[in-house]
Amino acid sequence: MITAEQKPLAEIQGLLGDAKKVLVVGCGTCVTVCFAGGDREAQIMAASLRMASKINGHPQEITDITVQRQCEWEYLDEIEKEIADADIVLSLGCGIGVQAIAEHFPDTWVVPGLNTTFLGMPTEQGVWEERCAACGDCILGLTGGICPIARCSKSLLNGPCGGSEDGHCEIDPEVPCAWQLIYDRLESKGKLDLLLEIQPPKDWSKSRDGGPRKIVRQDLRLIEDEA
Repeated sequence: MITAEQKPLAEIQGLLGDAKKVLVVGCGTCVTVCFAGGDREAQIMAASLRMASKINGHPQEITDITVQRQCEWEYLDEIEKEIADADIVLSLGCGIGVQAIAEHFPDTWVVPGLNTTFLGMPTEQGVWEERCAACGDCILGLTGGICPIARCSKSLLNGPCGGSEDGHCEIDPEVPCAWQLIYDRLESKGKLDLLLEIQPPKDWSKSRDGGPRKIVRQDLRLIEDEA
């Protein structure tokens, strides 16, 4: 899932400026799971901003609402009236949500309330860790389901660096070496032979090279056209 963290309140206040009517929009999917931008967080954010604006002597009218997903037009259509009534929208979605609202409602000024961080998963209560770098060329089938791009500090493709020691990364003794994890996983499954194949340099053209990426499913487009 996409993980994110809330920006400091002071930074958010700076983004809102002197706007009179502020709409805080939460998102009910990824950022709800990581407790950064769901319905509860949107309500708390709105209350905090109202209180801060009164203390500063410039009270603002701040309301909140949460949609199922900010990244899809059909859910944004449900709050069209609320968007139109606001001077500024504070999105508590990921960076995609911010851009989706701004694109769908071009007359509306939208600012982010979160810093989008990475694609990750919850590993324990209150802890999320990066697991995918969305590189566009997945090799998890060769590495035992452990991503060296996201989990190796140097994104190495053919084994650990010289800084790996006792199964830990040189950047932090608390960080496990991704390649030690990969080796142990492959060994347990009797698939160490997969490591004998030298991986060529990463083809980053499938990641960020060449501009924004797009996926087009012609089969789904045909279904939509027929409907």
